[in-house]
Amino acid sequence: MSLHAIRPWRQIDRRPSRKIMVGNVPVGGDAPISVQTMTNTLTTDVAGTVAQVQAAAEAGADIVRVSVPDEASSKALKEIVAESPVPIVADIHFHYRRGIEAAEAGAACLRINPGNIGKPDRVREVIAAARDHGCSMRIGVNAGSLEKHLLDKYGEPCPDAMIESGLDHIRILEDNDFHEYKISCKASDVFMAAAAYQGLAEQTDAPIHLGITEAGGLMSGTIKSAIGLGNLLWMGIGDTIRVSLSADPVEEVRVGYEILKSLGLRHRGVNIISCPSCARQGFDVIKTVEALEERLAHIKTPMSLSIIGCVVNGPGEALMTDVGFTGGGNGAGMVYLAGQQSHKLGNDGMIEHIVEQVEKKAAEIESRDAAEQTAAE
Repeated sequence: MSLHAIRPWRQIDRRPSRKIMVGNVPVGGDAPISVQTMTNTLTTDVAGTVAQVQAAAEAGADIVRVSVPDEASSKALKEIVAESPVPIVADIHFHYRRGIEAAEAGAACLRINPGNIGKPDRVREVIAAARDHGCSMRIGVNAGSLEKHLLDKYGEPCPDAMIESGLDHIRILEDNDFHEYKISCKASDVFMAAAAYQGLAEQTDAPIHLGITEAGGLMSGTIKSAIGLGNLLWMGIGDTIRVSLSADPVEEVRVGYEILKSLGLRHRGVNIISCPSCARQGFDVIKTVEALEERLAHIKTPMSLSIIGCVVNGPGEALMTDVGFTGGGNGAGMVYLAGQQSHKLGNDGMIEHIVEQVEKKAAEIESRDAAEQTAAE
């Protein structure tokens, strides 16, 4: 049996949705849940923005969003799109002309905020540009920028106001026979965002872009996003995600993958299972894990590694991982391969040896997968 077999009690049934394309990346339907981030450089700094896009793509980002606040940014976007290894979404606020320019510049998707893009006729002009240039669109509802008439109606930002905003703008797109869209309804409040997403998911089959907006710094934002996005994903809601952190965009991508990995929805790289350590540990678990996270960051092949300080849980965890190490006594521990005891290993050479074993296992998995793909063709 595979070490990563899906048991019935771990199965998540994803909400059925239409599939759209963001450039060459499918979103919705049976497509894998894609991971997004957004640059925080000045868009007019083409070299800096391209470098950030490339770093995010190397970390696993499927899609990267770039803000287009002015005409100079629209011009720079064309160069950024040309050099990007992944589809670029143009983030449009306040001026509908930026949406038209972004479509002309080659953006794969236009993200518009219906609360501030302008009157319906201006939205229609953006729709026409998207259709003409093969762009998809994202309706981006945000609790912090709802339309005035909805705030007057509901008195304050709330899930019902967000859902109504989203449905109103879905109607505009569909009345103009445009169906290549996805939708988000973000809030910084986890409860509000979750309720809005649940309500919206019941009323549309559009792909859903998940996010907890303005979630905070690396630590606090990661926790808030894990709770909000994790619960929605667990319910089967969500086709693409963006973790919003006041941090390097690469960190957003890493956190996104960790959330998906924890739910068994998507795997990338080495999933390290490690104990918090205690007085029973046979080696310094914390420093070892820190070193291994850095040394194994280059591996993209999905696999698992257990690093456990003692024999209380070490052998049991190793049964479920591709490679494992359990601390013992006298400065040595036990290496496990494919869930089986393999050989003893001294603590002194542990990190180098584990890196070697993980790289070897990754190569085996890649070779097997390639052979299976060839046979299927």
